[in-house]
Amino acid sequence: MTAVISAKGLSKRYGKQLAVDHIDFEIPAGRIVGLIGPNGSGKTTTLKAALGLIPFEGELKVLGKDPRTERDALMRDVCFIADVAILPKWLKVKDAVDFVAGVHPRFKRDKAERYLARTKLHPDTKVKAMSKGMIVQLHLALVMAIDARLLVLDEPTLGLDILYRKQFYQNLLEDYFDEDKTIIITTHQVEEVEHILSDLMFIRDGKIVLQSSMEEMGERYTELLVNPDKLAAASALGPIDQRPVFGKTVLLYEGVPRTQLSALGEIRNPSVADLFVAKMKGSYA
Repeated sequence: MTAVISAKGLSKRYGKQLAVDHIDFEIPAGRIVGLIGPNGSGKTTTLKAALGLIPFEGELKVLGKDPRTERDALMRDVCFIADVAILPKWLKVKDAVDFVAGVHPRFKRDKAERYLARTKLHPDTKVKAMSKGMIVQLHLALVMAIDARLLVLDEPTLGLDILYRKQFYQNLLEDYFDEDKTIIITTHQVEEVEHILSDLMFIRDGKIVLQSSMEEMGERYTELLVNPDKLAAASALGPIDQRPVFGKTVLLYEGVPRTQLSALGEIRNPSVADLFVAKMKGSYA
């Protein structure tokens, strides 16, 4: 199967700073990918390169096209929403819907109106009268109503309260996603997307430090809540991280058979958040 996104040696430099450092990755169709990293890690730069918004070095194909030279054709099949997106304050909800319907051939007006009907947004509501959360909802209604093959969401629910965040991800699965579509999500709210992701990519200092399907992650990484009298034996097996929990120690292992660990304490799958923290230690000043 042809990859939706394929990168080889992808790099981007801002002055002396190497924001993306010769990374290689492939994303197949029909996946929901979490691109996770701290601020300044290179995740937004990677997305901007894929969307043809910035020049870059290396090879990058998105839906078989080069974003540098074929961006107009590419954007017919790609949708993007960023946390910094801005709408004019005088714009009404109904005018925003009319505008997108007029410029994008894949826009489904009925789908946008169904999504908006679940919110408190009225067709005559102006942007200047909206809270930040309401503006986010309008953006999401417009973007999710476009029948794109690739949906890129950069912190999509920033500004929404927890009820609307959960509703958004439910709508994403029920009303948008299918085996022909691919979704890439960046977010700081890792726990809220963990249950919908099929794949993970962690990026740190411009490099991919983890790329795995969720199934592979469960097989590759194991947490051990170790019994105190077995701590020395557990430490000898080379954990990649450890943390205290209620007077006990939790050790994180990569590639260690669970049969070796089960006699030393309670084993379990690590959460995406715990794995992220372990992989990112040292990234924050």
